[in-house]
Amino acid sequence: MNSELKKRIKTSIILLGFTIFCIFSHIGIFIIAVLVISSFAFIEISSINYRIMKNSLFLINSLCLIYLFAIFATAALSLYKLLGPSFFLYILSICFFSDIGGYFVGKKIGGKKITKISPNKTISGSIGSFLFSIFPLLIFNIFHENENLFSVNNFLFCLELSLVCQLGDLFISFLKRKAKIKDTGKILPGHGGLLDRIDGIIFAIPFAYIYTIGFSNYFKLLF
Repeated sequence: MNSELKKRIKTSIILLGFTIFCIFSHIGIFIIAVLVISSFAFIEISSINYRIMKNSLFLINSLCLIYLFAIFATAALSLYKLLGPSFFLYILSICFFSDIGGYFVGKKIGGKKITKISPNKTISGSIGSFLFSIFPLLIFNIFHENENLFSVNNFLFCLELSLVCQLGDLFISFLKRKAKIKDTGKILPGHGGLLDRIDGIIFAIPFAYIYTIGFSNYFKLLF
C-alpha cells in the first residue's frame, strides 16, 4: 500500500467520523457543518472559475453561490428535518460507496476510458460505482428488521443517485481540466480539496430531495 493510498484511507476515516458526529449530535451542529462545507466548496469553485473565465466571473460565481447555499444547503437541511438523520446518512452512504466502488474497481480492473474529460474514469469503474451503491441498501435493511427495504424503487434510487454522483464528478473534472489543475485544493490529504470529495454529493442531495419529496415541493422550498 503506497503512502498516498494510506493518506487517503486515514482522511476518509476521519471524514466518516466527523460526518456521523455532525449528523447525529445536534441539528445546530449539522446546520453549521453544511454552511461551512458550502463555504469551502464556494471558495474552491471560485478559484477554478477565476482560472477559466475572468470576464463573466461575477455572474458565474453568483450562480455558484446561489446553487451551493440556496439549492444544495437548503435541500440538505430540509431532507434532514423532514426524513431524519438516518435517512440523510443513508443518502451519503450511497454516494460514498459509489465513489469507493468507482475508485477501487477502476484501479483494479482498469480498461477503456469513459471520456477524455477525466482520464482516470473507466467503464469498469463506473460499473463498480453502480454495484457498490447498492451496498448501503443491503446494510440498512439489516437494521430494519420489521420492514423490508428491498424494492424496485429502492434499487433504482441507489443506481440513479450513483449516476448523479458520477455525472457530478465528471462535471467538476471537466472544470478542473479547463482550469488546468489536478485538485480543487489541498485541504484533505490524499484527496485534494473539499470539492474533490463532495463533487457528486452537492448534486446528489438536491436530486434525493426531488426524488423523495417531489419537484413541486422543492420549488416551493426555494421560493
